[in-house]
Amino acid sequence: MSSICVVGIQWGDEGKGKVIDMMSESSDLVVRYSGGNNAGHTVVVGGDKFVLHLLPSGILRPGTQNLIGGGVVVDPWELVKEIEGIRGLGIQVELGKNLFISWTAHLILPYHRMQDKVMEELRGHGKIGTTGRGIGPAYQDRASRIGLRFSDLADREVLAKRVDAALAFKNRFLQGLGKPRIDRDQLLQDLEEVGRFLLPGGVDAGAEIRRAAREKKEILFEGAQGMMLDVDLGTYPYVTSSSVGPSGIGAAGFPPRNVQRVVGVAKAYTTRVGEGPFPTELLDDLGERIRTQGREFGATTGRPRRCGWFDLVAVRYAVEVAGVDELCLTNLDVLSGLPKLQVAVSYEGKGRKYEVFPAGVPDLDHCEARYQELEGWEEDLTGVRTFEELPAAARAYVEFLEEGLGIPIPVLSVGPGRNQVIHRGAPSGKGSNARALGV
Repeated sequence: MSSICVVGIQWGDEGKGKVIDMMSESSDLVVRYSGGNNAGHTVVVGGDKFVLHLLPSGILRPGTQNLIGGGVVVDPWELVKEIEGIRGLGIQVELGKNLFISWTAHLILPYHRMQDKVMEELRGHGKIGTTGRGIGPAYQDRASRIGLRFSDLADREVLAKRVDAALAFKNRFLQGLGKPRIDRDQLLQDLEEVGRFLLPGGVDAGAEIRRAAREKKEILFEGAQGMMLDVDLGTYPYVTSSSVGPSGIGAAGFPPRNVQRVVGVAKAYTTRVGEGPFPTELLDDLGERIRTQGREFGATTGRPRRCGWFDLVAVRYAVEVAGVDELCLTNLDVLSGLPKLQVAVSYEGKGRKYEVFPAGVPDLDHCEARYQELEGWEEDLTGVRTFEELPAAARAYVEFLEEGLGIPIPVLSVGPGRNQVIHRGAPSGKGSNARALGV
């Protein structure tokens, strides 16, 4: 058995979908373990583009089983829509056969979406850039112990009790803000209807994952968002509402200590969506050029992403707290044509210099990045398939990042397609995980 976790180590949108798709070719089970449908993984197969939100990326691989874990918050109606949409593109999705849902996964309900939008409006200038999909309020209800779980759909009596308990709070909150009440009977009817569609996929997720481990299966844990958006470790409060890193795997019912390898994914530059500090952000024509060349628009929201230089300070921090063993560097091709490249190697703010990411510092917005300049290159990299074929400046750039991070970078992505990948040699670690990376 081998188990591997793939996690983004910037502010999300690092290209995890492609990396997970590549690794899932040799995986028996792919587990999505955190987040909700605010995440979007884009995979390009044979010129066709697939955008996945709740479905694990292994769904595109025939013969691979896929599991939505207990740490995920599931909008059941959006999941049905996604399943039907991906089926319409010719992908086989069968609940109970190649797609399973943890009984302990919490549900996103209509009042969560309403609450999310209202709370963002009330924040005014302090808004955090939420997607408005109800993710945060659903996690809030989980912590407050008034949430509904997927298993509640299987018992009408239990479901009615859970709905009544939740609406006692939610309708009072909504009415106080002049919003319409949630109709209890209609909500129950809608939940029963969506339950009939999804319930064949219900499983004890932890038991299934642990059984797969005992049977020496290949298990791939799929992260969502990026470490700098982790609710505890990221740039709070401009973060998501879940544990992004390998620690989040515990909510799926599998001990994180049993994960054998952690693969980080980062872009060759930096992006983020929404509000929050971004020390290397480019607010000029260069930032717009990177956005255009990199097609930097959110897979879930369509929002244009903020773009900036590679932040060695933030990525090194994320690598350390997530226990990353090696890095997949994506979008290297996007930097072609830039005469000079900059990499942030430290911050300065209020008279202090930071070479280690200042976790918890409330005024990160006041920090300015200090850079190391490197040579750029003109050549198009999209057709390159070996490290030796890369321009000398591109090789030097990768080696500089590798040295600064202290971990190997065995895989480079030079385009959106499945085959637009450069393998530099066997990654660290042992066993068939090397096969998972295609080396």
